[in-house]
Amino acid sequence: MNIKKIFYPIAACLMSIACQGQKTEQHQTEKKGEFRSVSVEEFALTIADTNVVVLDVRTLEEHMAGHIEGTTLHIDILKPDFDSLAVASIKPQSTVALYCRSGNRSKRAASILANKGYQVIELATGYNGWMQEKKQ
Repeated sequence: MNIKKIFYPIAACLMSIACQGQKTEQHQTEKKGEFRSVSVEEFALTIADTNVVVLDVRTLEEHMAGHIEGTTLHIDILKPDFDSLAVASIKPQSTVALYCRSGNRSKRAASILANKGYQVIELATGYNGWMQEKKQ
């Protein structure tokens, strides 16, 4: 049995798969409209960077009852002017780390901001997850 006849097709196939995966990963990180949902731990590391805009998208009542330390901006996603307020308040090309109560509203806000060209990181479990993790 000739090893070259077996080895070369397998190597070519593996290289093709590897290269295809790299292109997909690069394409996803560059694609407008995408955002990352992250854990409490990763969110904490992200907001430690003072250049990151930390945005609370909950209602004013929720924000006043308690918010993540370091929050730099509050804009209620339920308000009809969320888009225009966010664009007016956040510099273009900024990195925005945002959260809501449980992670539902923040995904909607993240999608809106990512479509406007912002790099967006969203706390998957929201403020509730943040508080639960910080209690442990």
